Amino acid sequence: MASEHVISLYRKRLGSERGWVKKDWGGRLRIALVYPNVYRVGMSSLGFQWVYHLFNSREDVVAERAFLPDGHEMSLYRKAGNPLLSLESQRPLKEFHLIAFSLSFENDYPNILTILELAGLPLEAAKRRGAYPLVAAGGILTFLNPEPVSQFFDFFIVGEAEPQLDAIVDMLYEGVEAGASRDDILLSLARNIPSVYVPQFYEVSYAKDGTIEEFRPNGEGLARRVKVARCPPDHLAIARSTIQSPDSEFSDMVLLELGRGCGRGCRFCAAGFAYRPPRFQKETRVREFIKQEGVKGTRWGLVSSALSDFSHLEELGSFILEQGCSFSVSSLRADSISTDLLSGIKEAGQRTVTLAPEAGSERLRQVINKKLKRSEILEAVSSVAEVGDLHLRLYFLIGLPTETREDIEAILELAKAIKHNMVKIGAPRGKVGRIKLSVNCFVPKPFTPFQWTPLEQVEDLKEKQKWLKKMISKEGGIHISFDVPKWAYIQTLLSMGDRRVGRILSLVHSYGGDWKKALKHSDLNPDFFVYRPKGMGEILPWEFLDHGIKKDFLIKEYNKALANKSTPACNPEKCTACGVCPVG
Repeated sequence: MASEHVISLYRKRLGSERGWVKKDWGGRLRIALVYPNVYRVGMSSLGFQWVYHLFNSREDVVAERAFLPDGHEMSLYRKAGNPLLSLESQRPLKEFHLIAFSLSFENDYPNILTILELAGLPLEAAKRRGAYPLVAAGGILTFLNPEPVSQFFDFFIVGEAEPQLDAIVDMLYEGVEAGASRDDILLSLARNIPSVYVPQFYEVSYAKDGTIEEFRPNGEGLARRVKVARCPPDHLAIARSTIQSPDSEFSDMVLLELGRGCGRGCRFCAAGFAYRPPRFQKETRVREFIKQEGVKGTRWGLVSSALSDFSHLEELGSFILEQGCSFSVSSLRADSISTDLLSGIKEAGQRTVTLAPEAGSERLRQVINKKLKRSEILEAVSSVAEVGDLHLRLYFLIGLPTETREDIEAILELAKAIKHNMVKIGAPRGKVGRIKLSVNCFVPKPFTPFQWTPLEQVEDLKEKQKWLKKMISKEGGIHISFDVPKWAYIQTLLSMGDRRVGRILSLVHSYGGDWKKALKHSDLNPDFFVYRPKGMGEILPWEFLDHGIKKDFLIKEYNKALANKSTPACNPEKCTACGVCPVG
């Protein structure tokens, strides 16, 4: 009975969507594309939607979606014990050849195990033999640090999807057609595709102090390092969301990627290093795409890690409005805002402008290489106020390396100055936009200059939050929100841990998601991964991945941070400092 209710629910959901794909299964490689969170969250992911499009662009592939069931949906599955079904054909995930997860956020990791259990699969890859489908993962987390979840996956698709999916699909299709064993298929992938990582073919040994002693392949023909796939600029298609759903966060718009990567070099930002070099679409190409693909009334959600660095963003916005469409933009840099751009944003119907000063003091912004002056931030705020009818969201980080009490106090002082500017300009016009501060805890990330730094103590982060909340509330007229420090601790554990952390994830699953109980009963000390400064010479869990970024460059950037020195933005045509771009 429960499966009938689930099927009815899924068919109703499909009926509300536009753009989904249904194919006959005959003679095709069957792929279940899984997002490890609920439908609303997964369908808001441009990367997830784009990979769905790439898979289904092939005639010999049928790709269907699956998600973590939400509350009512989950109760239906739990009550009847039915296996997890795909959305498009409502078939059990066990009937697919490949189950491919899209990994975007570390805190979704426990959901992976829940989904595997619901699908009726053994959680650990080593226990899935014979006719079980292969289980893989892609997404940014796989080319930052896949090790904490490595025991649950047969292989990882490391890097950007476009340059490697076809070769992977070809090899899987040939293996399935030939009736090859799962080990033979995995070995063929690992030997022939430089960007595929198969954990079972690599061994890790540890020193007495708990650090990694050696990471090595355990078979012939296997590379010591796994190459991160990167799409060349001239092969980068215009990624966009291809399915519209009323039950997603961006239900009223089509997401459109204007560029990939960021060359600003903020030292805390994984995306700014993992996606190097920055690559942007040409404005003329985007215009042509919008002209051909858009219909009157379409709302385009313009996204990029560095949207402000897209050439002629202001002119593109005007063009979209001329087409009878509208648009919205993600976060903008304060030093690239103009009143004309803001006026276009307002005309397009967007009411909140997002800026990310990240730190309150210029000293700390210099440390993180943000390269934003106080005067530039206040000038941008004044422009927002002058345009009018626009609200302001500001992102800050606490717990950054070298942070002092004065830096925390500087967040308050900057917020007060921002409010003063908004009121001074907006009040005479009878309307002052709302100001919201979103303050998050700094979490160290792999392949950044801060990968060697620990998380600040949770109690210290709580104290900073408490002080800021108290002082901002005294000021009035400014709303402030915080993330939860204990979740920053968990995220750091999952970002910086090695494959042993998978044991903690297994405990979390067995204890029904109770992290506190799992950490208490773990034979591993999680503080080792979270609070311990890493040595510059030690082998880090993710160093088997080859981004092209030189370790010496990251060390130099770390030392420059300690010296309050900045580094210029990327110039791929001239600069070879980080090692990603070839000389000449």
